[in-house]
Amino acid sequence: MFAVFLRLGFTSFGGPIAHLGYFREELVHRRRWLSDHAYADLVALCQFLPGPASSQVGMGVGLMRAGLPGLLAAFLGFTLPSAVAMVAFGLGFGMLGSDLAGGWLAGLKAAAAAVVAQAVLGMAASLCPERRTQTIALAGAAIAIGLGGIAGQLGAIAFGALAGALFLQPQVPREETELALLAVPRGLALGALALFFVLLALLPLLAAGGDGAVRLVDAFYRAGALVFGGGHVVLPLLDAETVATGLVSREAFLAGYGAAQAVPGPLFTFAGFLGAVAERPPSGIAGGLLALGAIFLPSALLVVGALPFWAQLRGIVPARRILAGVNAAVVGLLGAALWSPVLPEGVTSPATAVVALLAFLALVVWRVPAFAVVAGAALAGFVAL
Repeated sequence: MFAVFLRLGFTSFGGPIAHLGYFREELVHRRRWLSDHAYADLVALCQFLPGPASSQVGMGVGLMRAGLPGLLAAFLGFTLPSAVAMVAFGLGFGMLGSDLAGGWLAGLKAAAAAVVAQAVLGMAASLCPERRTQTIALAGAAIAIGLGGIAGQLGAIAFGALAGALFLQPQVPREETELALLAVPRGLALGALALFFVLLALLPLLAAGGDGAVRLVDAFYRAGALVFGGGHVVLPLLDAETVATGLVSREAFLAGYGAAQAVPGPLFTFAGFLGAVAERPPSGIAGGLLALGAIFLPSALLVVGALPFWAQLRGIVPARRILAGVNAAVVGLLGAALWSPVLPEGVTSPATAVVALLAFLALVVWRVPAFAVVAGAALAGFVAL
């Protein structure tokens, strides 16, 4: 299990949707570990839950094949390559600091603007196909921009859930699911769900005591627990938890986000970079590991807790309406992040605007892989900015 997912972790470029395609080819077609039907149901469940969908699918496959050790092996294999790369970049950035603030850094930030703009367009096309979901997305963006910080993020998500429950029509699920046969003890599942909510409520109280490690875990656990849609949608929540609180500088945040596009595997390993460059202890390797563990822990708890109940959950009409509304709202959240801080920090001059536009052209029109676009933008910045 570890070896299979380690190979996927080294080769899965392109974001969560591309990751799911790699997973399907390797796990369904090549290895026949599960059927297309079961894989589609597992993907649907992980889209329903908060957290990084591709990582959760990997955890789910590991759990189905080899229990909790399989879940851990799948998670470690898929996450390790990008986690090591991002923590190492964070250590280099933390040690060299201003010496790194050259033209290539401006190129990275310009590329980040192009990547986020592409993500907004792509998510809007799939999650906001009609007027009601488009309205929810724009209203969510207005709430996020107007309130700012964590209040804006949570307000947009809450608005999306309420609007979805009141105004959207759910998709009709298939009548059967192979995941209903998964033998996860109900006691274990209920314990995992209880621990998820206990940590979500308890960590902020413990963090108020002032311990730096607990504050770091609290910030990244909350980001991992409240992000619906995964991938780029984690950007505004991490910004609110790190930059807005003074834990990480704006320059470091955007540089790390740009670098995260150039590595394979889950985008959530960006947390490892942020923990490593934290301006309050713990930082370095310890901070990176704590941030990584905290941001992925909610996903693991939810996969273990939700899989046995998915057959019932998927048929609840109000739940599917709420999910559709939240998905639309997270498009607005990402749009708000593009408005601020990504565009103002990434496009600071006519030259950086040219780099950002060329990067966007390469991504959207020519379909150049994101890692190649980011590398090209950094090189262009080094040469010309």
